[in-house]
Amino acid sequence: MNTTTRLLNRLYFARRQKAIAKYDTRAEELQIRVLSRLVQRAKNTLWGRQHGYDNIHSYEDFRRMVPVNSYEELKDYIQRMREGESDVLWPGQVRWFAKSSGTTNDKSKFIPVSQEGLKGIHYQGGADCVSAYLALNPKSRLFSGKSLILGGSHAPNLNTPNSLVGDLSAILIENVPKAVNLTRIPPKHVALLEDFEEKRDRIARMAMLQNVTNISGVPSWMLSVLNRILELTGEQTLDRIWPNLEVFWHGGVAFTPYREQYQHIIRRPEMHYMETYNASEGFFGIQTDLSDAAMMLMIDYGVFYEFIPLEQFGRDDAEAVPLWGVEPGVNYAMVISTSCGLWRYLIGDTVRFTQRNPYKFVITGRTKHFINAFGEELIVDNAEKGLAQACIATGAQVKDYTAAPIFMDEHAKCRHQWIIEFAKKPDSIDEFASILDRSLQAINSDYEAKRHKDITLQPLQIVEARPGLFDDWLKSKGKLGGQHKIPRLSNSRDYVEELLKMN
Repeated sequence: MNTTTRLLNRLYFARRQKAIAKYDTRAEELQIRVLSRLVQRAKNTLWGRQHGYDNIHSYEDFRRMVPVNSYEELKDYIQRMREGESDVLWPGQVRWFAKSSGTTNDKSKFIPVSQEGLKGIHYQGGADCVSAYLALNPKSRLFSGKSLILGGSHAPNLNTPNSLVGDLSAILIENVPKAVNLTRIPPKHVALLEDFEEKRDRIARMAMLQNVTNISGVPSWMLSVLNRILELTGEQTLDRIWPNLEVFWHGGVAFTPYREQYQHIIRRPEMHYMETYNASEGFFGIQTDLSDAAMMLMIDYGVFYEFIPLEQFGRDDAEAVPLWGVEPGVNYAMVISTSCGLWRYLIGDTVRFTQRNPYKFVITGRTKHFINAFGEELIVDNAEKGLAQACIATGAQVKDYTAAPIFMDEHAKCRHQWIIEFAKKPDSIDEFASILDRSLQAINSDYEAKRHKDITLQPLQIVEARPGLFDDWLKSKGKLGGQHKIPRLSNSRDYVEELLKMN
């Protein structure tokens, strides 16, 4: 990329950095402006007419007239959109649908992705990742090489002409501006291959010959590609293959279990890792300070945010609060309204704010991915921190894991059972389990109370997974690669029993 192009890019990103600086003092104003725009755009849709959008003039009106919705409440509307009907949840015809993990009643959810949402949420988020990084690294040579971006695949949507369904990443790659295609690898026909193992090999063979300066994707799948590159080249680290690699934008799963593995194969002290929150439903957060794990909530996209305190979640009297009503330190279930036609939609993620003005947060788990079989209220954030402590103490590295309760064993005892695939095994599984158990007690007072004197919960049990177990399980579900993730915690034993049978 020549000097003029680099200069133009930097000028664009500098303007965006100034706009983001307004987050510090104008959060409520920006969010009200987003809500007003969303309501005005959708007032003549089927949903807008049914919910009186013509009479919504404030946030209080919106909260009173529009219910909080799960996927089940929106499913029939989305089905009509998939069948080609226009002006249902969002004006015009929506042609793209991001396939996401299913609900209790369905194998998959289909999240509408409108043209406005594609540009004003997802692509804006990608551009702002670069803005944030350049603000931290003004001397970056990011544009001197290629971007390695991993994606999933897509397929025709029902019999609707020119309409497709697939991983969000595939939708983004399919529609990416031509200028971006000049700087990214792999080419579209490889990036969208359905067979992940074939795709991984072809990407590795292409990428190892390029000057890659930045990589983007889900940590688990990216690590698989990087390890294949090392196998093909015979190198021990990526530094000799990509001497100019400087940043990994990662998201989809917590990075904690993977950080040490990445640091083992990327030894460059100039390497940076930046977390993003880019889901099928929207692009919500970017890490803007490498010394702070919290992400900044992006509040001037086509997304209006609300939050339900987790302690109220599931109750009939639960009340959502707008962004300006949140308190740091409280766990919330996130509710979104977007320019893709999701209205007061429970995304299923839980977050905790670490500060206001600007609003920064960490993802703490899923509304459905937790263990609370005995009142212990163990969430994914607890699990990640506990595993990190056990890894530090034992020198172990965790590749993948899941956990579920054992409600009563042959001795009438209850405990948590963890299935862990280690990238590097500890010398003693028992010691690892003991440190993990103690760490969870230190992190979570409810868990500590239930573990007191082993009265309610016995010490946790670890089952060591054979190499490749989780990949094989995902493959059996047709979910290997893309944005598919291992469920970390579950209140039932469905996932665990399937994995134990395959182990």
